[in-house]
Amino acid sequence: MGKYASPLDLWRTGMEVSMLVAETQAVMTLRMMGMAGVWSVTPSENSRMVSEKLPAFAKSATAAGTAIMTGKRPDQVMSAAVKPLRSKTRANSRRLAKRGLKVK
Repeated sequence: MGKYASPLDLWRTGMEVSMLVAETQAVMTLRMMGMAGVWSVTPSENSRMVSEKLPAFAKSATAAGTAIMTGKRPDQVMSAAVKPLRSKTRANSRRLAKRGLKVK
């Protein structure tokens, strides 16, 4: 690893952030549809969306802090911070998408 980020490193970090944004938007949309009674969600979904945030952000901050303390480049710090958040958004988007429309 060099002292400076390559264009590919920057592109990769940008794609990770873009995927985080897209997955977050999908999760928010599916959960809002669940609240509206259109999408099939479990009764615990509302409490789940609140309770999962603090641990995810704590892991993100810890990973970023560790990357900073070990002398990583800014793009590597950002990637370290995004990784735990993406793991949650990816899992949530896949889980919610499988549930489908609510059938009465």
